[in-house]
Amino acid sequence: MPDEMVHFKANDLVEGLRIDRELGQGAASVVYLAHDPKSRQVYALKHVHRGSSKDDRFLRQAMYEYKVASRLDHPNIRRIHRLDKKARMFVHLTDVFLVMEMLDGVSMDRKLPKTFDDAITIFLQTADALKHMHSRGFVHADMKPNNIMVVTGVAGPISKIIDLGQSCEIGTVKQRIQGTPDYIAPEQVHRRAITERTDVYNLGATMYYVLTGKTVPSALSTRPDALVNRLDDELIPKAPPAVGLNPRIPPKLNELIMHCIEINPEDRPMNMTFVIESLQFILGQVRYRNEQSGSGSSQKPNNASAAGFIYNDGSGGGVKVPDSRAGNGHNGGQAGNGTPGI
Repeated sequence: MPDEMVHFKANDLVEGLRIDRELGQGAASVVYLAHDPKSRQVYALKHVHRGSSKDDRFLRQAMYEYKVASRLDHPNIRRIHRLDKKARMFVHLTDVFLVMEMLDGVSMDRKLPKTFDDAITIFLQTADALKHMHSRGFVHADMKPNNIMVVTGVAGPISKIIDLGQSCEIGTVKQRIQGTPDYIAPEQVHRRAITERTDVYNLGATMYYVLTGKTVPSALSTRPDALVNRLDDELIPKAPPAVGLNPRIPPKLNELIMHCIEINPEDRPMNMTFVIESLQFILGQVRYRNEQSGSGSSQKPNNASAAGFIYNDGSGGGVKVPDSRAGNGHNGGQAGNGTPGI
């Protein structure tokens, strides 16, 4: 019989932390807001439970996520401070607890940036964090808007990469297809080597969606009558230029995005350094134009016709996305277990 997960209540003491409230739930996990009773430090506590054998992969994923996170040290990657495990009869692993950095923000798919300045700043910070992962020998392999948490900082938005559960060592060939259909790179679908250029593609697909409201054509088909995952790269249709969907996108930014989402990895930027330097140049251009125009604020990244986006010029918002993808975001606790293999 399945072993039901225990849901902790406010004031429960769990792994040395006092539970404040539940933040969210995933397939085999619950995330809580918790604090250290001694230091008063606040954390997000992720509890992954093995209800049955089908949950073993979630336990493995959580442990691997900690392994990767413990090798990283970057301000734009969410920190995982501690991993605790529980086993039945000291043999059978039943529970994993991740003590994570608590983020007071919202995922990028839930609230899109208002201005090009903010959007490019977030892309730039994310690219720098991915470069750091690559320098430590890892690929994120599931970059998408709801894996980018945006925290409001004094000097502007702060990007935080979350959910390292699909990460892998550079050069890994996975046995199962893992990724998110709207952002997955062709080599992930075809089970070829995953490299730095895979993250370049995933980030490019993310930038494309954020600025146009449209996703790029995928090698991974969700239609039962379609060709099996378009195994031939030549069968994958190319995305239309981003600037054709949103004419306000700066030409150099459009050029970079389209370069990043080339179907053949060899045709993409060879590493994140190229992406970072390009984004720095583009951000400089955007800020220079804003200064010259005397507007004092950056352009909005989406025109009114793009995917039903609605401008919100009040103090409370960015552009809203009224479609099904908007419901897949995370709060600061990030309860998801990542996208399972397909």
